[in-house]
Amino acid sequence: MSKAVCVLRGDGDVKGTVTFTQEEAGGKVHIKGTIDNLPAGKHGFHIHAFGDNTNGCTSAGGHYNPHGVDHAAPTAAVRHVGDLGNVESSSASTPTVIDFYDSVISLTGPFSIVGRSLVVHEGVDDLGLGGHELSKVTGNAGGRLACGVLGISS
Repeated sequence: MSKAVCVLRGDGDVKGTVTFTQEEAGGKVHIKGTIDNLPAGKHGFHIHAFGDNTNGCTSAGGHYNPHGVDHAAPTAAVRHVGDLGNVESSSASTPTVIDFYDSVISLTGPFSIVGRSLVVHEGVDDLGLGGHELSKVTGNAGGRLACGVLGISS
């Protein structure tokens, strides 16, 4: 079993902790946690290329996309490795609970997400279907509210 944890922080009040657990190499990854002070609505939720937050979330680079494909929904046959879709908040005063599985990301192997950044965006990820010039690159999800580096956990 492999585990990773990410502590999210941003310039504002958005913060949280997200854990990633993979029972076996090549198996699905369980993504679970909470985010506090997230404004109501859907927010893009992605793994970004770099585990660098020295210049805030900007240093995390673009979405983790080792195969050079278009941005898409987490359920799409072809997508960025880092495309995890959206998380939805009902209210900034209530913690946003995250609990889902993904079969593309991995905590081991050549395309491991450990050491990369998790980013929560200001806006909705259009899953590559919005028709905006950024839809196929970022899902047109807007700025970055909070981020953190995924680290190995016990």
